[in-house]
Amino acid sequence: MDDVRAGRLLRALRRRARLTQKQLGALVGVSQQELSVLERGHFDAVQIRTVRQVFRGLEASVDLEIRWRGGAIDRLLDERHAAVVGATADLLSASRWEVVPEVTYNHFGDRGSIDLFAWHAPSATLLIVEVKTELASVEATLRKHDEKTRLAPGVAAERFGWRPTAVARLLVLPDQRTARRQVERAERVLARTYPMRGWAARRWLTNPIGRGDGLLFVSSTTRPGRSQRL
Repeated sequence: MDDVRAGRLLRALRRRARLTQKQLGALVGVSQQELSVLERGHFDAVQIRTVRQVFRGLEASVDLEIRWRGGAIDRLLDERHAAVVGATADLLSASRWEVVPEVTYNHFGDRGSIDLFAWHAPSATLLIVEVKTELASVEATLRKHDEKTRLAPGVAAERFGWRPTAVARLLVLPDQRTARRQVERAERVLARTYPMRGWAARRWLTNPIGRGDGLLFVSSTTRPGRSQRL
């Protein structure tokens, strides 16, 4: 964020609203001194929540962009996601699943991309794998995974000629402390959709009999045959 430009924009928004610094400060609960500091572009001197509070009072919002080594840091998250997807694909392939990454769909307004579309020919089982580097919104994750699972049989038949007799879903998160804590906090909700965990889920992957909805923690550095925590 260009602090000087942001300060100029703040001043312009305030003047457009026909407010003095004192009036705006009273409206949003910020001192006139802090507003003066912000309008001069000294954002480092004020807490970010105060910055958001001030702009919100002027019907504006603040979006921060984090940059790293000259580029957007989003690629770091993409790399983490790709690593976990790759490790999960290895795990499935070792258990005789045919794995197709990034299968897109568009059905009457429902659109998206399935991280891993896996087919187990001996049992005619279709597995819809959703990979998350973090569980930011449980409700959104469940809703989207349900949509993908619901539409998957049609995509499988049309795109690959697969006719599943069973469809299951697998939620995969990185084998890290943060992800495990997020799952623990939402356990009561997640357990209803993903009842199978740990070695039970892994055994099901090697012999998919019955409903196999589950949740796995997968290390991006782990390859099939290596041990890892459940």
